[in-house]
Amino acid sequence: MNLVVLRRRNGAGVEAHERAGDGTTVGVMRVGAEELAEFVRERERTGVRWVWDDTTRWYPGLLDAGVRVERCTDLRLTHAVLRRSPFVDQSLLADDETSGWDALQPVTATDAALFPLDDPADRLDPLAEHDRQQAALAASGERGRLGLLLAAESSGALVAAEMTHAGLPWRADVHEQLLTALLGARPAHGGRPAVLERLLGEIRTSFGAPTLNADSPAELLRTLQGAGLPVSDTRSWTLEQLDHPGLPALLEYKKLTRLLQANGWAWLDTWVRDGRFRSYFLPGGVVTGRWASNGGGALSVPTQIRPAAVADDGWRFVVADVAQLEPRVLAGMSTDAAMAEAARSTDLYEGMVASGAVATRADAKVGMLGAMYGGTRGESGRMMPRLARRYPRAIALVEDAARAGERGEVVHTLLGRGSPPPSGAWAERAVGLGEPADDGVGKEDRDRHRRAWGRFTRNFVVQGTGAEWTLCWLADLRNRLWRLGSTGTVSERPHLVFFLHDEVVVHAPEHLADAVAEEVRRAADTAGRLLFGGFPVDFPLDVAVVSSWADAT
Repeated sequence: MNLVVLRRRNGAGVEAHERAGDGTTVGVMRVGAEELAEFVRERERTGVRWVWDDTTRWYPGLLDAGVRVERCTDLRLTHAVLRRSPFVDQSLLADDETSGWDALQPVTATDAALFPLDDPADRLDPLAEHDRQQAALAASGERGRLGLLLAAESSGALVAAEMTHAGLPWRADVHEQLLTALLGARPAHGGRPAVLERLLGEIRTSFGAPTLNADSPAELLRTLQGAGLPVSDTRSWTLEQLDHPGLPALLEYKKLTRLLQANGWAWLDTWVRDGRFRSYFLPGGVVTGRWASNGGGALSVPTQIRPAAVADDGWRFVVADVAQLEPRVLAGMSTDAAMAEAARSTDLYEGMVASGAVATRADAKVGMLGAMYGGTRGESGRMMPRLARRYPRAIALVEDAARAGERGEVVHTLLGRGSPPPSGAWAERAVGLGEPADDGVGKEDRDRHRRAWGRFTRNFVVQGTGAEWTLCWLADLRNRLWRLGSTGTVSERPHLVFFLHDEVVVHAPEHLADAVAEEVRRAADTAGRLLFGGFPVDFPLDVAVVSSWADAT
């Protein structure tokens, strides 16, 4: 397969550098901006991998022109992975442009021009960066694992752009009805909806505070304390533990206020256009490799408004999520046969009970969450010795990661994504500068920071490897969905419209929905084999074919 490195020139034209498999340039073409889409369309038929500075700068325009790209190398994302990976000799990436690639940010706003002026990416040389990255990869002792991660990361960038382009089908009229039922009619000029006004009146009466501003945490806290309630904050979880006749109305007020602020009429006006909710999904937006989003809170769509996500007429949603992804990933990456055996159950926690490791499902869940997130006290701490005896390899892996973090060391995921180094005086001392004498207060503070960072690295290795599994799942599923459709653009065939950590939503023609569900499962099996080879760890899915996203939950 040949590579084509795309590089912008003079703010408008494009240079296409064709490279053979060994990296040598075999031809250079100049392509006008208006000719680029057709050039890419034609070359896609020959089997090619596109190399470009950043998918968010190139792919949206191609999608708008009806062009789908099968493979790419996203230099911005791969640079970020390589710069943190302990599998990489960093000197091979060093160059005068390194800081520019470090600082390059994705584009998350539509620009009227195909090539906006003064784009920082245009000041960077993608050919030279590609050469540096390939040299670093070739010299790595873990080239296979790292290469898989880089390919999956770039495929994720294509998925993210396609999801933004297609959008999640969204019925504005249904959303309006939901808001009206919960909050009352849409208020004029940004006023408070009728239901919130009524609840506020009940709150003021119950607490004897006729002018209370319930949206002010400081004022609300003073009112609660004045009513004799032993509170130091106004969080809902805190208030739920108390007893006062005004609290039910206050808790309902807080819940509905969050809905109004996060997904109310302003959200609907801003983020839903032409029957689609479109956010910007950002692969690698979290240090563990999980995705982030920019705009509309795409990664936290509450169940209250999911009834508004309705498939088009003649189409269906295929919704799939993985049961207990992170414990299964831990079983696979640690090659803990006993935990893998428990994972053969659809419910891994019930499998742990059946094995005799713990007495109840609740014990299993609490214990595993403690192992992966660092809860070593209380009930989770009580479970740890039993889990360590039954699943020694799995527990040892997270314990070793925690101890490495406490020493200020970098840890890595299965495929080689590195954790960020810790910062602060405690970290400097942890890596060899010694422990200065003090009165004990300083040491206590340093120990607290060490333990906190250990909890982070403990979870980093598992959460990050889980993100790698889902990237492989998405990459394979994306191509499977394309092959299911015989003709048409991305939006006219089965296509991904939503992804959140361990859940995907596919929009598919009704007659292909069952076939899509099967391909979703096959892609999950492929992801497991890619990461864990022949090690027998299962990743069962809950799959639903529905007309509304809400019906899958």
